[in-house]
Amino acid sequence: MIGRRLRQLRLARGLSLEALVAAIGGVVTKQSLSKYEQGKATPSPVVLNRLAGALGVKAAYLWSEPTIRVEFVAYRKGSALPKGEQARVEGLVSEGLEARVHLQQLLGQTDEISLPMQMFTVQKLEDTEAAATELRDQWQLGLDPIANVTDVLERHFVHVLEIDVGERFDGISAVAYDDSGQKRSAAVVTRRGVSGERQRLSLAHELGHLVLKISETVDQETAAFRFGAAFLAPATLVRQEVGRKRAFIQSQELMLLKRQYGMSIQALLRRLRDLEIITETYYRQWCVDISRLQWRRREPLEIPPEQPQWMRRAVLHALAERLVSQEDAEAMIGESVQGELALPTIERRSFMKLPLEERRRILAEQADKLTTYYAHDSEWRDMEAGDLVEY
Repeated sequence: MIGRRLRQLRLARGLSLEALVAAIGGVVTKQSLSKYEQGKATPSPVVLNRLAGALGVKAAYLWSEPTIRVEFVAYRKGSALPKGEQARVEGLVSEGLEARVHLQQLLGQTDEISLPMQMFTVQKLEDTEAAATELRDQWQLGLDPIANVTDVLERHFVHVLEIDVGERFDGISAVAYDDSGQKRSAAVVTRRGVSGERQRLSLAHELGHLVLKISETVDQETAAFRFGAAFLAPATLVRQEVGRKRAFIQSQELMLLKRQYGMSIQALLRRLRDLEIITETYYRQWCVDISRLQWRRREPLEIPPEQPQWMRRAVLHALAERLVSQEDAEAMIGESVQGELALPTIERRSFMKLPLEERRRILAEQADKLTTYYAHDSEWRDMEAGDLVEY
């Protein structure tokens, strides 16, 4: 039983078998750990506690079976992540998604998510435009620029996960299924530390991988990129504000559009080219200028990255409802939540710890104070003397 969980956590922590042996002080061999993961042997209580400590979890958690099955959408072409790093990413995503599904269940959010998985068929690249428009309609987003992409995704249980990983990683998508095969959650994963404009397009790009059913005759990455750009900058709105045809466009205007749509200048120019607002020749001229200005890696007026909020909000909700312990809450969000409880709650707890006679004395004093207060309140006396009227 311990095998699947042990392997998942080890990979998520980026540990080889040798590294985990070292982390637990060499109390068992690499071969023993391998047998634990394969289900061929069971660790002793001492070894189990050492493993739990090294992996940062409770020993009981190692005995639990994963409650969801996670399916990953293929990595982007050219990402070339080493196998070990890919395993770490998948372990982190699986662990993060399982925690979020658990919170959804605790909070009663148990209905199957409404994400239209691979619902929009793409036979040609232009079909992505209609798919983006239809998804916007389903989610009632209108045509205006999306102020916060992360918030929109999280409202539909497409969780945004940020991970520390090398620059070779661009993003990945995943879907969580329960034992009956129902979708319970999904995730779009980005690299922590990128600018807001790059993050937003990456999120929309990964959303495309989730919702599009792309024909084998269409390049997967190009279609996902086109969908992401159309989701952030609908064609109708862009043509209204930029024009249907432009011979020239100044950098100052591109800066304003960058702020409006939350997209990089490079992505905006590609969008204008795809919509045939600017020509291919003019687009390539701009690409040369972007290289000359060294904007490929870092553009001016960078937008701060969006911060996922669902996890923290859900954990604090569960803590307030006493559905999780404070220790578990802090472990889930990686920060202290001391002092989050309202003062009256703390005072009531302190009051209930007093001896019975002391509580009675305090209550009697409060009753006397209230009697004195209302004795001078003529309005209260009038109400006390009057008839009761039922409504």
